[in-house]
Amino acid sequence: MEEIRAAGGRADFVAADLDGTVDASRALAEQATQVLGGRIDILVNNAGIYPGTTTALTDEATFDRVYAVNVKAPFFLTAAIAPAMAEAGTGAVINLGSWIARLGIPISSLYSSTKGAIETLTRAWAAEFGPRGVRVNAISPGVVRTPDPGETEPYPGDVMMHGTPAGTVGSPSAIAQAAVYLGSDEASFVHGAVLDVDGGRTTVAVIAA
Repeated sequence: MEEIRAAGGRADFVAADLDGTVDASRALAEQATQVLGGRIDILVNNAGIYPGTTTALTDEATFDRVYAVNVKAPFFLTAAIAPAMAEAGTGAVINLGSWIARLGIPISSLYSSTKGAIETLTRAWAAEFGPRGVRVNAISPGVVRTPDPGETEPYPGDVMMHGTPAGTVGSPSAIAQAAVYLGSDEASFVHGAVLDVDGGRTTVAVIAA
């Protein structure tokens, strides 16, 4: 926040525990609306948790927790914010999906299914709110991380980007830039899209000679 303020921008922080309950999502929507002077123009549904486990090892409590944070929280947050955008005739909702919603891997079936739900909600919300001026789209990141200073050991996720055009993991800034685009007027004709920012993971296979 200090960097934004130092550059002449405005940044405020509102704490929230998005546990999937209607009350938690509504409380955040109300606080954010108040802080922003009564109007929210862009909503980015980015909260999520990732339990790297297999189907047989997933207990019911974990299942419920992951769906609460990854699906219920953005569902009810959008329900609390998008109608006001629609009433104003303008606004953008940006959901964060994941490449493993469409490319199966042998772990994390639970997480993958939640991101599949987010992609479906993106299209449904585009149909529901788009005619009233609210654009709803999603970003599907690949493996993204910021290396730790002095890091020398290979990162386990690096192997997932082998055989892609990028050939390596992405940076958080690549996802941020995609969100800036989808939230801007430059994306005014983009509705219900899932923008893959994944180094080509889900669409391209590079065959090494």
